[in-house]
Amino acid sequence: MTDQITLARTPVALEHAQLKRLELLSLLEATTLVLLVCVAVPLKHLYSQPLGSRVMGPVHGVAFVAYSWTALQTVAGGGWRRREIARLFIVALVPFAGYLNVMWLRRKIEALKGGQAS
Repeated sequence: MTDQITLARTPVALEHAQLKRLELLSLLEATTLVLLVCVAVPLKHLYSQPLGSRVMGPVHGVAFVAYSWTALQTVAGGGWRRREIARLFIVALVPFAGYLNVMWLRRKIEALKGGQAS
């Protein structure tokens, strides 16, 4: 049991867990942004239905803050290139880009499992 606890706290295991958390939050942030921009805002402006924006606005805001905070925590661990850091934050501003970020994070996780730095 002690060996499992020690293993779970290795830097690689912690980085893996952080990347998985970032992957999940990227998916959540991307989905809420797409729903807000592609569904709620058009409903508000084209059909005078503001309920979607009133609901999705704050939901997306929380998802965005959670993603941004997790991204900051992740890159604070070091080993990230400036280009990768910029990408992490830019994708949060562009609809559908968060889904590409999920694929990129999965590749980074696989590289980490293989013992490579990506």
